[in-house]
Amino acid sequence: MAGEFKSGDLVGVLPSAPIDGFLDYRVSGSEVDTGSFVMVPLGPRKVVGVVWDKGDGNFDPSRIRPIIKVLDVPGLDDNFRLFLEKVAEYNLVSLSSTLARLTRLPEPTEGPKVEKCCRWDGNLPSKMTPTREKVFKFLKPGREYLIKDVITEAGVGMDVLKRLESGGFLQFSEKLIKDEVPVFNLEGNTVELNDEQRSATEKIFCILDREEFSPILLKGVPGAGKTEVFLEVIARTLKEGKQVLVLLPEIALTSQIIKRFNDRFGEAPFEWHSSVSKVQKRKIWRMAGEGTAQLVVGARSALFLPFSNLGLIVVDEEHDSSYKQDSGIIYNARDMAVLRASLYKANIILVSATPSLESLVNVTKGKYERVDLLSRFGDATLPEIDIIDMKGETDTSGKWISGALIKEISDRLQKGEQSLLFLNRRGYAPITVCANCGNQVGCTDCDARLVEHRYFNEMICHQCGARSVVPKKCPDCHAEEMMVPLGPGIERLAEEVKSIFKQAQIEVLSSDLVESPMQLKDTLEKISKGEVDIIIGTQIIAKGHNFPYLTLVAVIDADVGLQGGDFRAAERTFQIIRQVTGRSGRADIPGIALLQTWNPDHPVIQAITSNNDEAFWEAESREREVTGSPPFSQYIGVIVSGKDVDEVEGFSMALAQDSKPLMDENYELYGPAPAPIARIQGRVRYRLLIKAERSLRVQRAIRMWLNQFKIPGSIRLTIDVDPQRFL
Repeated sequence: MAGEFKSGDLVGVLPSAPIDGFLDYRVSGSEVDTGSFVMVPLGPRKVVGVVWDKGDGNFDPSRIRPIIKVLDVPGLDDNFRLFLEKVAEYNLVSLSSTLARLTRLPEPTEGPKVEKCCRWDGNLPSKMTPTREKVFKFLKPGREYLIKDVITEAGVGMDVLKRLESGGFLQFSEKLIKDEVPVFNLEGNTVELNDEQRSATEKIFCILDREEFSPILLKGVPGAGKTEVFLEVIARTLKEGKQVLVLLPEIALTSQIIKRFNDRFGEAPFEWHSSVSKVQKRKIWRMAGEGTAQLVVGARSALFLPFSNLGLIVVDEEHDSSYKQDSGIIYNARDMAVLRASLYKANIILVSATPSLESLVNVTKGKYERVDLLSRFGDATLPEIDIIDMKGETDTSGKWISGALIKEISDRLQKGEQSLLFLNRRGYAPITVCANCGNQVGCTDCDARLVEHRYFNEMICHQCGARSVVPKKCPDCHAEEMMVPLGPGIERLAEEVKSIFKQAQIEVLSSDLVESPMQLKDTLEKISKGEVDIIIGTQIIAKGHNFPYLTLVAVIDADVGLQGGDFRAAERTFQIIRQVTGRSGRADIPGIALLQTWNPDHPVIQAITSNNDEAFWEAESREREVTGSPPFSQYIGVIVSGKDVDEVEGFSMALAQDSKPLMDENYELYGPAPAPIARIQGRVRYRLLIKAERSLRVQRAIRMWLNQFKIPGSIRLTIDVDPQRFL
């Protein structure tokens, strides 16, 4: 098929280099289409770029250089290029950076994979040797063989085959390697849906039949069978010949959901996350562009695969903060998934037992549809949730497990049932203090305390990752044997559990201690089979897992997330506790959940124990609306960082003082002020916060505001649209 641009035409190429704009190049030799990947010269380098449009022609014709090569890979279609433009526009980053950082670029030599083959026409050389005899004993006349198979099966070297080829006895050729495409069984479900699941599925199908873009929020209590419902929607989409993307917030959830897909469709989908090899990722990327990767399950970066026929996106655990990318190109994969679905006229389902307030408000405004699952699947019932008031505990010095909880765990051990203790703090202790002078051990490069990780025998900074040995004497006053750990981390909790329940089989799960996805998968399988008595975990264990023998969940410090000034504190605490308590009693054995708290009358604690989710969300929504907090407004964070505190403060003040483009639109600007963690990796950090109504006008105003300034090379300016954290 003829290309859109012929030899000699000017094309605008977006290079994968930090250039905010397009560069003109001349088509030379091979014809190209809009969206084609090309290799182009950029100064002394050769870089990969994408043909975006026809060239401007606003350059000296003698300086326009030719395209070096058109890469033999699927190009980016109109929808995907528009998606990248919208991502860059919304998140206030350059389009070239968006292309380079978010879209996996093909290698300059990448293209369809071929393998060398050979064919024998039946003629034999007059001079036979033992090695030649091995070759012709293996070969059959007229058949094509992969050369690597001949070498392996005949036990000869490539030099033998080359000599036979030069003598005319073998004919060499190349064969295109075709990727294996899973064949999914789409006709029948291995699980009988209950009445509520069937009703929810039918309601979703009715919404899809309207053929109008309408995101669907699938809200269901933990254990209601939400996965089986969206599997039905996936089956329908695959039958239509369209591609499906399922996003997960964490790799920890992958193994169980992959098994569910395998059980339902008879084949596993393609996986896309940090543990997938580069070779496999190149294969999936190419197949997504060709349309042959029908079903992909992956982490947030899978959103930027170049699907050619995308029909459905499922965002599982849509409320999860892991969907927010906090470094490099800062974006929220959930929100960008809604954007991509709208551009592709694809369907999108947001799934959660505890949806984000943003999604719930979008339902209230009529932007999203809502489908509910109100009861658990099968004979399982929701756990009873009760409070352990720690103020009533008589002996709490140096102990983190209440007497009431010890009794409940002992009862489960006698019954052969499992207990889960949840504490969302990694390491041994969050603070290490000198009992002599009161000094708290901190990071030398960050304004953050070092966290003792006794498992590694190290102090670790959770901001920059710096590691040091556990001090035997105070770094400040040099007093020896006076360093005291304060507060519990998950390792300290495990130490106490092991001292109390000496005969129990105990597993400790946190992101620090999991060495590989395979190890995590093996541990989760052990738990599912009932081979573990007590599970101690952080948020890695809080959601998406189904443990049939688990009948007790205890939240060790239910108050921990309610501290600090983050306006999302109540929402996040409610979500994580509701998620983790939902792990209890998911089979036919009833379960209970216990919250250890020093503040039993807190509205969040009361909302959880009363099982009145809707009342909590209504109250939280009213409070946010009264204060004008998101989602009833939009926040944009501006972080200025550098090595020199005076330079950072001075530039931050200059930004605040010359903010007319923002003021003209009546946007509010707060700051600058030192960030709560004012120094990370040796860089001083100041924050400004813009508050505005939700519209792209704010992005345009911010660009006008920042374009007034020349940012010094020693200053780094980062923009965080819709910040999830304010550190």
